[in-house]
Amino acid sequence: MLQDPLTIYKLIVLYMLNRVTFPLTAAQVSDFVLGKEYTSFLTLQQVFSELSDAGLTAPETVGNRTLLTITEEGRNTLHFFENRVSEAIKKDINEYLREKEYALRNEVSILGDYYKSTSGEYEAHLVAKDRDIVLVDITLSVPTQETASAICDNWQKNNQEIYQFLVRKLF
Repeated sequence: MLQDPLTIYKLIVLYMLNRVTFPLTAAQVSDFVLGKEYTSFLTLQQVFSELSDAGLTAPETVGNRTLLTITEEGRNTLHFFENRVSEAIKKDINEYLREKEYALRNEVSILGDYYKSTSGEYEAHLVAKDRDIVLVDITLSVPTQETASAICDNWQKNNQEIYQFLVRKLF
């Protein structure tokens, strides 16, 4: 039985999203799918769009990232058609998620973004989450865009150390 490749790619994305307890970024899904050379970048963008339009995924833009979660309708669809995804592909997905779970979770749990405030200063907004619980939410006002950008970059690199410092000093 021949299957529409686009359908398989959609099921791969749904399978990935269903296997984790946290959102994945479009870039994380792309890294896996494109790394395995299942399809092209443009086709994958079409897949993301069609999944969203059909209500099977719920994309959310946070800063410069798109976070993807599977909807209940997406889970139901996957339940009915999961057998169309080969066992080899499922194995690849499961191994990828097992090997990279901590890094994937950390990437979507640590958010840093900046914007120009009404006062003309820049505000760096830093958030650390564990699942859906906000652990830290800090907004720092700084005079320049470069400083705000550097703060966000350093937050991505040093968030655990900063969080531990805050806990030690505040408790």
